[in-house]
Order: sequence, then structure tokens, then C-alpha cells
Amino acid sequence: MNARLRGTAAVLAGLCLLVGPVACEQAGGGHAPGGPGSGGAPQIGVLFPDDNWRFRHFDKPLIKKKIHELCPECKVEAVNSQHDVATQQAQMDAMITKRVDALILDANDPKAMRTPVENAHRAGIPVVAYDRLAEGPISGYVSFDGAKVGRLQGEALLRALGKKAHGGQIVMMNGAATDPNSAWFRQGALSVLQGKVRIGKAYNTAGWRPEFANANMSAAIAALGADRIDGVLSANDGLAAGIISALKAAKIDPLPPVTGQDAEIAAIQRILTGEQYMTVLKPFKPEADGAAAMAVALARGKTLGGIATHKVDSPTTRGIPAVLLTPVPVTVHTIKDTVIKNGMYTIDQICTPKFAAACAKAGLTT
Repeated sequence: MNARLRGTAAVLAGLCLLVGPVACEQAGGGHAPGGPGSGGAPQIGVLFPDDNWRFRHFDKPLIKKKIHELCPECKVEAVNSQHDVATQQAQMDAMITKRVDALILDANDPKAMRTPVENAHRAGIPVVAYDRLAEGPISGYVSFDGAKVGRLQGEALLRALGKKAHGGQIVMMNGAATDPNSAWFRQGALSVLQGKVRIGKAYNTAGWRPEFANANMSAAIAALGADRIDGVLSANDGLAAGIISALKAAKIDPLPPVTGQDAEIAAIQRILTGEQYMTVLKPFKPEADGAAAMAVALARGKTLGGIATHKVDSPTTRGIPAVLLTPVPVTVHTIKDTVIKNGMYTIDQICTPKFAAACAKAGLTT
């Protein structure tokens, strides 16, 4: 959206505060919650933070598919902001201007997206927070139990450390400080790790970027010593890739156990070869289905009573209807019963020629 349109949207949002939603509806600045802005087919906007492997191959197609199953006439527009907060704010402003009927938002920066969420609310457009809980008057939230994710990572790391699970030294590579999920994961992990291992270095990784995790890990190796790192609590698989690259560049052999999250196919392959110890599977289909069901219901003016099973609080809003799903740990011994069994990947997708020997050793192929 250009600067002039953003200015217009801001003026209309300010008028809404002064004269109320009915006047705004009559002035064309919004529409009644749950009602199609144009009187035609419901329109649902989906905003992703980037176009990474996960969003491109799972979340985006799964959300669109479920929306069209529940609402064949619905129109869906999905965009990504390539990690840029200002771009995502502008994308949301544009969708508000288009008078969409509901939004699904995976916020780059949940705090920074508070004002666009408030603008959507004033325009009568419900917002479903996806994966990350954005601030502002969110209408629904779908994600995984983040504390459970962190506990699974911490428990797995302790098992991998063996005798060093008491008194060993680890590096903790958290996600972005701007992402409330990062704190959720961290708290869950610390509930398991505190009092058992020493955290030699801990980092927040800006934007969840693997290259920053790589730089942070290199700094940790320099500060602690290559032979004094017994394990790495990595918040997700992308960070794990950067961490493992730094460990290998420092010629650390054998590699210390490294955790992960998201069950990316590259992470599953690293687990097979022993470079990564574990990951956490968050089945994307139930999450995508939940967000799609919420968005369709809200676009049609219905409540979330039959969909939401929990209530959560954000720093700005209490009692948000939520679906919180259960994460699953994955190690080399459970690949077949997790990511393969649930249809996330096939054996052929995982066991390319490069990984044929590792797959045979793990019992995935004959």
C-alpha cells in the first residue's frame, strides 16, 4: 500500500474511534463483524512472515485447501512479508482496505502488529492468530503447547547427554526475542534443564535466522572452548542447521547433541546421519485446519464455541478462544512412527541416495 492509502486508512481508523462502527460502516471504513464486505463470496486474507520451507510446502496449501473444503465459494489471498515487519503491516492495511471478512495472521513481530490488529477490529474484521499470538483484540488463536515443546527438547537433550546430564555445559540458542513463542519454548526447556546442566551461553536469534545462529554458535565456541560444549538446546531446525555448520567448521568431532523443532526434511536427514539428535514434530495439518475453521466461522458471523477448546491471554487481551495442539518428539528411532506414519513424508522423500546407508541402518529401508 502506498503512503497516501496508509494515511487514508489511519484517518478512517481514527474516525472509527470517535464516531463508532456504525458510522464507519456507512462511510465505507469497515463492515459489520462476520458479514461480507462486498455482499459477495467471503474473502479471507492469510499473512505469513516469510516463504520458508514450512510455509511454502505445508501451512499455505493446507490452509487454503481446508478453507475451500469448508467454504467452496470463499476467496483466499495469501501473502508473505519476507521477515519484514513494515511490509507485513502494509499488507494487513491493504487487506483491511479491501474489506476482507476475516484474517489469519502469523505475525513477524506480535507486538508490532498490535496496531494493524486494532485497525482490523475497528473495521469489523476478525483476526485469527496463527502459530504466534499477536497482540491486540485477536478473535482466535491456533498453535501448539509451547511449554511442552521446550520440555520435550530439554528432556531429549538430557537423555542424549547421558552422564553429563548432571553438571555438563550447554549452549542455549533461543528464537527471536520479538516472538512470544520463543519465551514459551525457553521456559519449558528451562523447567527441565535448570539445576542439572550449566548454560554456558544463551542467545536470542534475531528473526529466527540460521545465519545468526551460526554466528552465535561460533562466538560460543570461541568463548567456551571447542571441547567444553556438551550439548546445544536449539529452538528449531533452521537454527540447528546454522549451529551444526558452526560446530563442523570448528572441527568438533564427535558433534554434541543438538535439538530442533518443526521436523523439516533436512533435519530428519541430519538425525539419520547423527548430526542432529532430535526434532519436535508439530503436525501442520491440524494447526492449518484449526485456523481455517476459525476463519471461515468468523467470516460467516459465527462463534468459535465448537472449535476452540482453550482460552489464552496475551499482554493486551484476555480469554482469547484457542486451539492448542500436542507436539511430538522425533529421534532416529521414531521417524517411521511419526513423520512417515502421519504422511508428512514418504520414505523415498527422506531416503535419497545420499542417505541410503543411514536409512538402511535406521530400518527405514531393507
